[in-house]
Amino acid sequence: MAVYIVEAHPSDVWQMQSNIKDKVVFASPRNEDERVQVAGTCVRTLGIKFPAVIDGFDNTVEKAYTGWPDRIYLIGSNGRVAYKSKPGPFGFKPDDLRAALKVMMGH
Repeated sequence: MAVYIVEAHPSDVWQMQSNIKDKVVFASPRNEDERVQVAGTCVRTLGIKFPAVIDGFDNTVEKAYTGWPDRIYLIGSNGRVAYKSKPGPFGFKPDDLRAALKVMMGH
C-alpha cells in the first residue's frame, strides 16, 4: 500500500528543477480535497497499481513512520514492522527487502 503524505517539493516551499522538467509541480495542498487531487495525480502519473491512501492533515502516518522523503516498510502479519528502508530513493535496497521477506515467510 502507498501512503501519500506531505508534499515533498511543493512549488510554494521547495521546488526542484527535476519537478519542473517532469511537469510535476504542485503547491502545498490547503485542504483535504486538494490533497486527494494531488495524490490521485501522483498515483496515475506513476502508474501505481496497488492500494493507495492519504495521510490526514495531522500527518499521523508521516510522524509515526518518518515517511518523508520516501520509505519502504514491510509490516508482518502481527502488525509489527519487519523491515524499514533508509530514506529513498537512494536508501532503497531491494536485496535487504528480499531478505526480510524471506525471513517473514519462513524461508
